[in-house]
Amino acid sequence: MRFQTLGRSVLLLAMVALVACHNKEEATSAAPGGDTPEAAVEQSVTLIKNGDFDGFWKHALPPADYATMRADWAHANPNQRPITDDDRARFNQAVQQLTAPGAETTLYDQIKPKIAQMDAQYHDQLPVMIGIGQAIISTGIAQNKTMTEPQKQQARDVLNVLLPWAQQTPWFDQDKAKQAVGVAVTTTRQLDLKSADQLQNMDFDTAMKKYSVAYGGIKQLLTIYGLSVDDTLNSVKVSTVSQDNNQAHVKIDYTLLGKPLSTDSQLVQVDGRWYSQDLINSEHAQHEQILHPAPAASSSVPAPAGTAPAPASSVKMASAAPAKP
Repeated sequence: MRFQTLGRSVLLLAMVALVACHNKEEATSAAPGGDTPEAAVEQSVTLIKNGDFDGFWKHALPPADYATMRADWAHANPNQRPITDDDRARFNQAVQQLTAPGAETTLYDQIKPKIAQMDAQYHDQLPVMIGIGQAIISTGIAQNKTMTEPQKQQARDVLNVLLPWAQQTPWFDQDKAKQAVGVAVTTTRQLDLKSADQLQNMDFDTAMKKYSVAYGGIKQLLTIYGLSVDDTLNSVKVSTVSQDNNQAHVKIDYTLLGKPLSTDSQLVQVDGRWYSQDLINSEHAQHEQILHPAPAASSSVPAPAGTAPAPASSVKMASAAPAKP
């Protein structure tokens, strides 16, 4: 099972996610792709907002590429580390704690004194620590060899908005922590994961359903701490900058935490329908890697686990569920 598409596409998908959310009724369409470049982007975002990840990929990729992605899903990622007995034990312990009767109360009682201790110890230091984290992330963006300069600037713009939010958010607030524990427990129960092996070996349809559940939980957690993904999606305005034959350049304006931002996307027309060029290129690269895996190198750093899945192009998220999308 591949764990790279979501891993690599997450940033791209997240940017697409910021695109737009219009009528919910438009979420389901008989034909993949969009009638126009704007429609393609807007419907992608609607599907993401609704947590319909299978529908997203079916809409975002031409039929042949979607079929290839599904077929490739069962292929093992050569860079993925095998699950160990220690991994299984840690997974089982975590799931048992989060799904046990009365887990909400039990877990909150356990972390309550720890939160108070962390608040006393790190309250004044946290903004500085977050600032250091921003510097590290900024360096990573600058050194990224797969992003274009405009994409790097867009990523930096988002980071500059998220930093003040992260520095000012009351991460050690007891009431918010209690709510967050409740969301984590509820989401884990809904995921109904039986083992680490099941998590790694899910088929495509099952994975998409699990991603939807995890995504819903992540949105709730972010909302508790003041970041509404839906508000950002609802603020999006899409416009076509240029269109030449089968190519189109779309601009996406949106508001993140009250700050106006913009990004863009390149679309391509295939058989009369419009699709994201970046997503198509990403899927082709993933398929090529499966057909011709790179030789193992002791000095190479294993690629992060992740696959084609849960759309994410602007706000990106990932947490309790396996990174496959």
